[in-house]
Amino acid sequence: MNSKERARLRAAANTIETILQIGKGGIVENVVTQANDALEARELIKGCVLETGPVTATEAAAILAEKTNSEVVQVIGRRFVLYRKNKDK
Repeated sequence: MNSKERARLRAAANTIETILQIGKGGIVENVVTQANDALEARELIKGCVLETGPVTATEAAAILAEKTNSEVVQVIGRRFVLYRKNKDK
């Protein structure tokens, strides 16, 4: 992904709601499944790590990106944005 594509995705992520939350349980299989389903449906998702979470937003984004075959678009504070191209669209 080049910088222009990343900038376009960051701009698009400004208007979307946070749909994925990582709490004190960390990144469990349910979170990975939820992220996978959301990426399949939307391509671009925003998540956050709650204060009680055992990982940082950067770590969570990297782990989820690896497990879901997606790319980290942006990490700001406790929020992160992931993108995966949908082959059907």
